[in-house]
Amino acid sequence: MYAQEVKSTGAAPKSLADMSAEERAFQERIDADIKIEPKDFMPEGYRKTLIRQISQHAHSEIVGQLPEGNWITRAPTLERKMILLAKVQDEAGHGLYLYCAAETLGVSRDEMTEQLLSGKAKYSSIFNYPTLTWADIGAIGWLVDGAAIMNQVPLQRCSYGPYARAMVRICKEESFHQRQGYAIMMKLARGTDAQREMAQDALDRWWWPSLMMFGPSDGDSVHSAQSMAWKIKQNSNDELRQKFVNETVPQAEYLGLKVPDPDLRWNEAKQGYDFGPIDWNEFHEVLKGNGPCNAERMAARRKAWEDGRWFRDGLTAHARKAPARKMAAE
Repeated sequence: MYAQEVKSTGAAPKSLADMSAEERAFQERIDADIKIEPKDFMPEGYRKTLIRQISQHAHSEIVGQLPEGNWITRAPTLERKMILLAKVQDEAGHGLYLYCAAETLGVSRDEMTEQLLSGKAKYSSIFNYPTLTWADIGAIGWLVDGAAIMNQVPLQRCSYGPYARAMVRICKEESFHQRQGYAIMMKLARGTDAQREMAQDALDRWWWPSLMMFGPSDGDSVHSAQSMAWKIKQNSNDELRQKFVNETVPQAEYLGLKVPDPDLRWNEAKQGYDFGPIDWNEFHEVLKGNGPCNAERMAARRKAWEDGRWFRDGLTAHARKAPARKMAAE
């Protein structure tokens, strides 16, 4: 998931009997699968939870350009360069769609960016790992975008209309990204010994961080329970992670690659794979800013923000003068 450990109200979901008349009407609309729109009544906790989740999702799309962007000039063929460039452009577009969706909740894009640059807002832990070889670009498409799709397809049914509608196009494009990554891995897995080793090494390094993308188990999480009651979230982290493992392991086997988990076993009773423990200490350290590339990623975002200041100032000045010019023309 690109939005990890998003906090809601910090309280357990209310029963209908404990709600005010407005809150009850709001919850009944959600229970009836009627979308909530920007001008509709919504509890403040619902609005704040959405801002946190959508902005973190947007930040992740924008920061997510960085691990792949530095491979555009180094892709092995012109066709691969064009495909990767198109993918990175897609990620920028996803960020813009999501910032626009968040703005309908009363927060500005500048505010969201300042929260990211100050460290108050987070982005997905997965983008703090380095891309060491061309195979990493394949692994990101196959595993990272594959994990994202697991979470984002249900978000098309999110109770908040602007977010749900933004996810329709995003999911279509993410499915292309996943296929693009798998195609790279297939090419390498069927190539020379060195290429197969490169593909296996990328799988070894990206497998566990990809499982961490879904966040810690949320079966007992108050935040998750409230988000699910509001239908911001449709599935638990564990459900999505299990689905990802079940679908991805056969893909690895088809490639002739080995998932780096000695505890991986098919469980006939649950019709799914059992897998080993995840190092949640690593996950939390990366979220705190102590991952391999946290400092590099944030330095790049701060530089981009400062380098673009002149352009933002120019647009603001133009907007201020526009009414006067219009009046003069009339």
